[in-house]
Amino acid sequence: MKVRQATRLGLGFLFAAFFIWLTARQIDLNELSHAFSGSRPERIGLAFITFAIGYSSRVSRWHIMLLRDNPQLHWRNCAGPLLASFAANNVLPFRAGDLLRAFAFNGRLGISAGTSLATLFVERLLDLLMVFMLFGCAIVSFGLDISRFAGIGGVSLLIVALFLLAVLLFPALFAPAVRFAAAFPARVFPNFGEKFRTEVDNGLLTLQELSQASIMGKLILWSMGAWLAEGCMFWIAAEALPAITAPVAGWLALPVGTLATLIPSAPGYVGTFDYFTMKAMVALGNSNPASAAYAILVHLLVWLPPTIAGGIYVVLYPTKQDKRKDTLP
Repeated sequence: MKVRQATRLGLGFLFAAFFIWLTARQIDLNELSHAFSGSRPERIGLAFITFAIGYSSRVSRWHIMLLRDNPQLHWRNCAGPLLASFAANNVLPFRAGDLLRAFAFNGRLGISAGTSLATLFVERLLDLLMVFMLFGCAIVSFGLDISRFAGIGGVSLLIVALFLLAVLLFPALFAPAVRFAAAFPARVFPNFGEKFRTEVDNGLLTLQELSQASIMGKLILWSMGAWLAEGCMFWIAAEALPAITAPVAGWLALPVGTLATLIPSAPGYVGTFDYFTMKAMVALGNSNPASAAYAILVHLLVWLPPTIAGGIYVVLYPTKQDKRKDTLP
């Protein structure tokens, strides 16, 4: 393993251990165990259903983005690769799932690497846009000070959201800068650089196509559906624990916990997600043990289903069988 990768991995585990320690020092194990008592299985089951709806919306969003490159593509063909990428991100370091989705499934999906990378980029921008919107709505609704979680002001949050929207709607404005940066590899590695520039051009063309109002409108609607479903999951999961006195705090825990995954951590965002999810629940009046129990429960709901489903897909359809571009499992 390269020194840089080893350093990054070690830093991630260090951050994970630090936030686990911060969480553990604020709770008692007996109180944590008591917080799980009386859990409502029917609520947990309902939370799982809403989470599945959210993932289905994500698949639909990705399916729309890939249709430009392969109009014959079906929804079911996109579900497995997307779940497999999330599963890999949950168990492997360096967001390996993103690389898996960018390069491993292009043959069976009948798409180019440039298209795959462009759709992944658009997906991340849409998700960030939704998270910032949910965060802003939660701050306004609950009358909270954003500096307690992110150390930035509301104006900064608005500027970031507007910038993300500008990139999604007007990618041509940023194309010259991207092409300028993409030209550098060709100076050192001519053959690779030329292929890289070709993929970048394909990706920019995909971004331009997706920015059309008729397409981007659908992508934003599916994104809203996905994140609202996930928000319902966070809320319903809070109602599954009687120890949680303010289950509506789940709507704050979603954006706070999600933004915490941007901090370097161990695979599966262990420690960072849990600590900030717990702090979000405490901010609205829930006790530390109850909030910690909730963070563990919601983390399992977020982590376990896609990891199992994606793992099963990889076992049934290993990437080494990806021979032809038009092969669909």
